[in-house]
Amino acid sequence: MFTLILRRIQALFVSSVAVAGLAVSSATIAADAPGVLSGAQEAPPVTTKASGRLDIVVAADKSVTGGVDVKDIDSTAAHIHLGRPGVSGQAVVTLEKATPTRWVVPANTHLTDEQFRAYKADELYVNVHSAAHAAGEIRAQLKP
Repeated sequence: MFTLILRRIQALFVSSVAVAGLAVSSATIAADAPGVLSGAQEAPPVTTKASGRLDIVVAADKSVTGGVDVKDIDSTAAHIHLGRPGVSGQAVVTLEKATPTRWVVPANTHLTDEQFRAYKADELYVNVHSAAHAAGEIRAQLKP
């Protein structure tokens, strides 16, 4: 009987540790995790409290939907750009400001063949601009 109680306590402890580990790992998202915009990803890096999360989807037919939610930034513009990580590039899609903290891809947006190849090669990124950082304050690569 005593052994059975010890095994149940041990199982409960192991389960608690596993759940706690999941909570910690989900709460500590890296600034360069896919879909997370940060100043550290800018080229050159920017020191800022601003951050963002993107939910942009590129479909097989090259259509683009979704947007970017930002916080701690007075954003003035947002774009999808051509460029590898750490390299600035040309804006190819201008996002529309839906709310003070939400930028969206315009309806019926499609990538060109060249832009779609760049997307597949991890060479498209989203950049959010501010008056303080006109070239871009936060950024994240679009992950295929």
